[in-house]
Amino acid sequence: MARKKTDEILSRQEWMEGWGDKVQSMVGAVYRAFGPLGRPLRNLLSGTSVFKHPLHPALTDVPLGAWLTGVVADYTAASTNLIPRSAGTIALALGVAVAAGAAVTGYTDFQDVYGMERRTALAHGLTMTVVFVVMTTSLVLRLVGVSVLYPVAIGLATFGLALTMFGMYLGGHVVYGYGTRINRGAFLHGPDEFVSVGRSQDFPEGEMKRVDADGLAVLMVRQSSGLHAIVNTCSHAGGPLNEGTLDGDMVTCPWHSSQFSVGDGRVRGAPATFPHRP
Repeated sequence: MARKKTDEILSRQEWMEGWGDKVQSMVGAVYRAFGPLGRPLRNLLSGTSVFKHPLHPALTDVPLGAWLTGVVADYTAASTNLIPRSAGTIALALGVAVAAGAAVTGYTDFQDVYGMERRTALAHGLTMTVVFVVMTTSLVLRLVGVSVLYPVAIGLATFGLALTMFGMYLGGHVVYGYGTRINRGAFLHGPDEFVSVGRSQDFPEGEMKRVDADGLAVLMVRQSSGLHAIVNTCSHAGGPLNEGTLDGDMVTCPWHSSQFSVGDGRVRGAPATFPHRP
């Protein structure tokens, strides 16, 4: 019921369409401003080039744990002499530092969502942006060193932690409710044995062909190195690779421009992070 209510509320928020367009345009403009470095930077922040896995969700656990630890430390320091006030401040600072990275990677991923998926992702992003501002303000008040501001800083951190829980619920809904950034090839099953998909002359040099391998859509490409085959479904969002473009041994998905090697299925460009089975 909670998931259904969330979708019902967001479906009535027409203003989110305009906001979503503007945020996506702004993020795209930032990457374009980096010129030739834009693509490698996006590959890095998507998790494609180094981690081979979505980077944003890997970063989000650190701020949650740090801020929870910090709030517990705050109340312990305020009510007892067991630990110093600096314990909560250090935990809060760690969470803010990593949250900055989570924000950058989150807005990077936001470029490739649409519809209700985008509205939910926007609600998540805006919520966590407010959290970042609240936690940063709490940190600044602590660093000022005025005792009268310490209770205010604790109150802000407590509010920020509660808002973090709500924001992470929305983030989880983006992934588990809409399947954002999951591996689209994880549930595909092909034949256990070799099957015929055509004659040799059916696959001209350098031409992409979609074939059916016992129910599995497969992309076939003949090149000088031989006849190659990878799953035709883009691992990022399920786009049909055969409708994309081919440059050398690299195919670009027509939906969000993810890139794969037709030779071994490796990811060559974001937003995809999971390789294809060759």
